[in-house]
Amino acid sequence: MKQATLCIIREENKILLGLKKRGFGEGKYNGFGGKVMNGESIIDAAIRELQEESGLIGMRLENVGELSFHFPHKSDWNQIVYLFVVHEYSGRLEESEEMKPVWFSLNNIPFEKMWDDDQYWLPAILEGKKIQGKFTFKEDNKTIEYYELRQII
Repeated sequence: MKQATLCIIREENKILLGLKKRGFGEGKYNGFGGKVMNGESIIDAAIRELQEESGLIGMRLENVGELSFHFPHKSDWNQIVYLFVVHEYSGRLEESEEMKPVWFSLNNIPFEKMWDDDQYWLPAILEGKKIQGKFTFKEDNKTIEYYELRQII
């Protein structure tokens, strides 16, 4: 199964998400991340993807869990995603070829324009919890058919 990363940047009562402009998840808001390359550590992949997609350089990342995604009707999309909260960063926020960064109030996260699974796990990590989850998508590759989510130490 492919390995990927996802970084969430939170400042006080707002969160930075990116509108995916092309490829997997096009048209959806998401955190910043992507595939782990051969020979690359998971943390290095998270830092690289964050910089490529947003212009920001992650200085202090906290691993807050992992999610397993299953697409029975599109198995090449199956992946394990390692979640990070970015506590410190440098650089200049910029739109990339792939993502358009947008700040949202924590009271106004656009779950209706995100992957279905985000509504289950994102609030937990924003509350400071560490989690593990499994999500299976229906034939439309968008709707959750089954999920498990648990808090880890």
